[in-house]
Amino acid sequence: MEGSLKPMDAEQLRECAHKMVDFVADYYKNIENFPVLSQVQPGYLRELLPDSAPTHPESLQDVLNDVQAKILPGVTHWQSPDYFAYFPSNSSIAGFLGEMLSAGINMVGFSWITSPAATELEMIVLDWLAKALKLPDEFLSTGKGGGVIQGTACEAVLVVLLAARDRVLRKVGKDAVGKLVVYSSDQTHSALQKACQIGGIHPENCQVLETDPSTDHALAPESLSQAISQDIASGLIPFFLCATVGTTSSTAVDPLLALGNITKTNGMWFHVDAAYAGSACICPEFRHYIDGVEEADSFNMNAHKWFLTNFDCSALWIKDRSALIQSLSTNPEFLKNKASEGNTVVDYKDWQIPLGRRFRCVI
Repeated sequence: MEGSLKPMDAEQLRECAHKMVDFVADYYKNIENFPVLSQVQPGYLRELLPDSAPTHPESLQDVLNDVQAKILPGVTHWQSPDYFAYFPSNSSIAGFLGEMLSAGINMVGFSWITSPAATELEMIVLDWLAKALKLPDEFLSTGKGGGVIQGTACEAVLVVLLAARDRVLRKVGKDAVGKLVVYSSDQTHSALQKACQIGGIHPENCQVLETDPSTDHALAPESLSQAISQDIASGLIPFFLCATVGTTSSTAVDPLLALGNITKTNGMWFHVDAAYAGSACICPEFRHYIDGVEEADSFNMNAHKWFLTNFDCSALWIKDRSALIQSLSTNPEFLKNKASEGNTVVDYKDWQIPLGRRFRCVI
């Protein structure tokens, strides 16, 4: 891109920004003219691009022309009004502008001290969203819990599974990991299976419970109770249940209150994956689908489904943030928050798998 080897002045930046915005605006203006599913064959792009990186800069207009001619043909247009695959992932002008602002400032916010605004704004916005969903006060950052933006619901279920695993192992001993049992319905997202693989849960201890089409594939509390009783009798340790509000395959909604009572009785971690349908529950007429969430230890929904935010924005709330921190925290000298000693601050690096994280809550 012209000028990429030296700093741009303000006028050049404005000119490039205008061109970029115009390009995106034209894309949306004409998006209905594209075939929704990309028509290219595997490997198409290698034939259109050079074998090695260019040695001379190009103008921004030339770059955008290449995007138009070479990249857009390989795009499946998720924002098209004719797109009906997988799940709705519609962005908005606000989401697009928020991404521009975040990218332009380009702050890194893995700890409070690295950019206090990044952490504090995310805490506040996640509290706003929790209140809009009428989540219990235990999920707010003003108490022992709080919210954090994960990349996806897959990351969300992984971090809470690790927190739950370590919590129970502190009680029963680390050698008991082979006895830990996870429960879900046969409609639960495969992300739970991957989380179990990463978390060292034996495949035989991942109890996938059959559901009944006559009850819209919801997980039956009786089925869960029976499985737990059998496993306890066999010397196993039930420790984690993943219930779903809007499964991928059938949009099934599990009975949260009844399931939560069972997990509480058995001292298990109760996670609610509302990635698909949780957004709808902000509407009063749909809020009843998450009745019983007060029994959950963690709750997750994807704002990039129906909330007009850009991918990736998966909101996770937890009642006891210390459980995440004990499992995921590392605190070498270069990451210590010396400037905040004596104060209680959130370091989101301890709530997620990666260390680094970008500024998300700009809109």
